[in-house]
Amino acid sequence: MSAPAPRLAIAMKGYPRLSETFIAQELLGLQERGLSFAIWSLRQPTDADRHLMHKAITAPLHYLPEYLRDAPKRVLRGVFGALLRPALPRLLLVFLRDLIRDPTRNRLRRFGQALVMAHELPPGTAHLHVHFLHTPASVVRYAALLRGLSWSFSAHAKDIWTTPDWEKREKIAAAAWGVTCTRDGHGELMRLSDGAQKVTLLYHGLDLRRFPDPPVRPPRDGADPGEPVRLLSIGRAVAKKGFDDLLAALALLPTGLHWRLVHIGGGELMASLKRQAQVLGLADRIEWRGAQAQEAVIAALREADLFVLPSKQAGDGDRDGLPNVVMEAASQGLAIVATRFAGIPEFVTDGVEGLLVPPGDHAALARALAALMGAPARRQALGAAAHRRLVDDFAADAGLDRVHRALLRALAEAG
Repeated sequence: MSAPAPRLAIAMKGYPRLSETFIAQELLGLQERGLSFAIWSLRQPTDADRHLMHKAITAPLHYLPEYLRDAPKRVLRGVFGALLRPALPRLLLVFLRDLIRDPTRNRLRRFGQALVMAHELPPGTAHLHVHFLHTPASVVRYAALLRGLSWSFSAHAKDIWTTPDWEKREKIAAAAWGVTCTRDGHGELMRLSDGAQKVTLLYHGLDLRRFPDPPVRPPRDGADPGEPVRLLSIGRAVAKKGFDDLLAALALLPTGLHWRLVHIGGGELMASLKRQAQVLGLADRIEWRGAQAQEAVIAALREADLFVLPSKQAGDGDRDGLPNVVMEAASQGLAIVATRFAGIPEFVTDGVEGLLVPPGDHAALARALAALMGAPARRQALGAAAHRRLVDDFAADAGLDRVHRALLRALAEAG
């Protein structure tokens, strides 16, 4: 006899994704706490590899049609199923109001995916939870409304800063509750919550069981061309990560300071970054490794001497939250050079766990890098402080326990 279908559905834009270790960590943590759930993804995976965490997650996995034209039978079944639902008139009012303010194909696609999801959710489903407040939350909101279910959200970064105020306000009002992972994002969502205490600040932290103890590093200071200081930066090649600023800063470093940079991550700006490195004369000192699984990321962190991430606001308003890679660097005792921006200062205090500079300031970034590249003892002290900060204040268990309890309450209230 087969096991009953999970009463909880957890949705996201794409699964699995190498860049979203925080989601995989949460799913695995909930599974280890005995919570039964199904995963719903709006998109098929695009990464060739998977983290070990993904391989350990055993929840049922469902993919919605990424493009409605590719699954006409599923879409038609969703439409006919919706016609039998008493909540359809209310859903149509909500959707048409959204469509008037956002008359795009993407809005129509969200609606179609929601009809499919509402039709295909098992009968015993009691609550929906969604990662990201933009596109995925639209699908979940529509599906929940049609099925008469409660729903909740985890908001992160891009979804907070690139979604219109009207849409965020209405989604917060429609959701049972939500969490977000930085003070910056929490303040923005509370501004739009009309006094309701629906959104909680909840750092996702890091599951320290996945990381070995920090290694002992040789005292490289950049004086020996045979032992260059090893810099590491991790993140998708997108505007908000500031990798163009990093390259500009590296070009300002003293010529007698020897270094090499490893970058891990894919992304749409990779070709332009490589061209920029070539123009600046840095190409032979940089290794672009592309997207990597967690094991390779940890190995690179252990080989590095200094971690750098110059985040900034992108032209469309997108920005980071508290990037997981900053905490991952701390797990391996790496000193951190980053920007005083978004959620980064919530983990890194300037002069304590690393050095912080203003976003977009190439000269300041170059000075901070040079200062730590030539001072291995200071790097060691900052890295040790970053590791203590992680262990003392950002271990994942506390946050996972709170999410687990919130989801159990939602299921209990649903009956």
